[in-house]
This record gives sequence, C-alpha cells and structure tokens, in this order.
Amino acid sequence: MFKKYPIIKWSLISLLTLVAITVGLGYWFIQLLPQKEAIANYEDTQPADLAYLRSAITEDRGKVLMVVTSTAEMGPEKKATGYELTELARPYYVFQANGFAVDIASPKGGEPPMVKDNDDMGPYDYAFLNDIRVQKKLRQTLPMDEVQPDHYEAVFFVGGKGAMFDFPENSSIQNLVANRYENNKVIGAVCHGPAALVNVTLSDGSLLVAGKSVSSFTNEEELFLIPDALDIFPFLLEDQLRAQGGLVKKGDLYLQQVSVDGRLVTGQNPWSTWLTAESMIRQMGYSPIDRTISEQENTIALLQLYEQEGRLAAKDVLNHWLTEKGTSIDRFLLAQHCLVAGMQGKLGKTKDLLSLLRYAKKLSH
Repeated sequence: MFKKYPIIKWSLISLLTLVAITVGLGYWFIQLLPQKEAIANYEDTQPADLAYLRSAITEDRGKVLMVVTSTAEMGPEKKATGYELTELARPYYVFQANGFAVDIASPKGGEPPMVKDNDDMGPYDYAFLNDIRVQKKLRQTLPMDEVQPDHYEAVFFVGGKGAMFDFPENSSIQNLVANRYENNKVIGAVCHGPAALVNVTLSDGSLLVAGKSVSSFTNEEELFLIPDALDIFPFLLEDQLRAQGGLVKKGDLYLQQVSVDGRLVTGQNPWSTWLTAESMIRQMGYSPIDRTISEQENTIALLQLYEQEGRLAAKDVLNHWLTEKGTSIDRFLLAQHCLVAGMQGKLGKTKDLLSLLRYAKKLSH
C-alpha cells in the first residue's frame, strides 16, 4: 500500500515524528516543575498558623467594607462565575493584620458565588477557607442596599468576572463610593472590581474616574483568555474606563500594576492584589506591617525584571535569590508565563523563560 501511495507513508512518518517530538518536549517541560511530593500541602492551614496574623496590629483603626459579586452565571452558555477567592482572601487578611475590622457585602446579600483557582491557591487562601468567622460572614454577606456608608474608612471591590454584570449599574454601590470618596475615605478595587467605578458620579456632576489614573483587567488580558469576551460582557473594562475619562495605566500581561491617584487605588489583575490592599493602607495614613513575600510575588517580580532588563539580568537576580538570599519562586507560575508566551507566538521570550525555568530547577537542588 505504502509503495503504491508514498504520500501516505511520508505523511504517517511526519505525523509520528511530530507526536514523538511533542511528547518528548512535554516530558522535558514537566521535569522542570517541582515534583508533586515536594509541593507543600497548605489545605489544612488555619489563620493561627500565619505569622503575619499573629503579628497583627491590636489598635482599632475602624472598618473596611469588601464588596463581592452576586452574579453566578454569565454569557449565553451560562458559564459559572463569581468573585475570585484569592482577591478576597489576601486583602481581607491585609486589612485585618493592619488593625481594621472587615465586613463583606454583595449586591444581593447572602452567600455569594465563589471562583477557586486551585493553581493559584496558597496558605492565606486555605486559611481563609478554614476561618470559621470569615465563612460565617460569607454565608451572610450584607445586601448593598443595607450598607451604612459612614461605618467604613475604606471600600474595596473584589474582582471576579461576575462583577462586570452587577457592579456597574448598582445604585447602592454608586452612592456608597461617591459618599465615601467625598468624605475623604479610600476606594480600592482590583482586576474586574473597578467595574464598580465606571458609572460613579460625584456631587459636582463629574465622573469619579475622569482625569484619574486607574488600572483594571486589560483588553489584552481579557481577550487572550476569552476571545469572545465582547459577546459575553456588557463592555470591556479598560474601554469603559477610558470612555469615562479614566487615564488607564497598563502593566505587562498578567504582571503587577497598581495605580494610586489620591484616595483611589486600583489594581490590574489578581497578581496586583497584595500591593493594591497595602497601597490602600498607606492612603489611609499607615505603614503596612511587615509580611513575608510569597513565592508567587517573587516570580512576578522576576518576570517584571525580565521585561525591563532582559534574561541575563533576571538570571543574575535568580541566582542571588536562590543561592544567597534563600528566596524561593513559584516554578509553576513561571511555567505558565512560558506557555502564554508560546501561545502568543513570542518564540524568543518563550526560549528565555524556559532558560530561566531550567536554571531555577538547577539551583533548587
């Protein structure tokens, strides 16, 4: 048969060769990641296990309101959505550790829908899930129309795609933000959370975001993950902030970016969450207490250094961190950025990040 149809023979050989190469590269790539048994198991972490919370400020500095979405489904296919667990858990503990009591509200009240990304989970996130008092609050979130604005020193809008649907047109949210902002309180939001700000009008008739530096999940980040985002969401958040006069400040794709414009603090994506919350603490007039920087944050810092100064500079810092400073990174997160670069067709960047990943594994032994 192959003699009669040589094209079939060579097509099969080419296909088998491609499969072999793909399998081989996949196996090699997997070997660059930490072995499963080497990964710390944080699932049983309790709040009392976190040194950060044990060193919390005991002074009563007032209250912060955190707002999560009530939207559980989105788009024609009714895909599950909600608030992002990491974007609630991490700032919650930042506010708590820095002397603030925290309430949680949602447009409808009651128990809101949650999105949990297992790849991003760390000790603070599991401690949050195991925190009895926090979970009680989450089962009974305050309805937005019952919130008393003057109870709060700051308001923080948690991200999650559901926020795109029930934050922008909610009059209670709009009134709360305008009230707190005009009473010299701090307003913060991260990722899709800034959807709460797009329709806020102040008492002088001006839009809150007009002329102000703001950050949010970008068009590029949105469309990379959801190519048909325009068919699912009422708008793209970056576009809407610009349309309202916001001066959108964008960082690199899926890296940290926080904009601080007076009492308005906004973060671009989940990897901006820690800095957004701690920037709010500073805008409230306090210095955030010390916190051990996570492996994920170290990895983001390494990737930002790579974007700014290139592979060799990033490699030098990685060597210093892992051999002298005892600083660790999240190789899974670095690998994810390798894959993103490859999917974008950025072969040079993919090669550089693979080189850093391979070097990180070498130094970890």
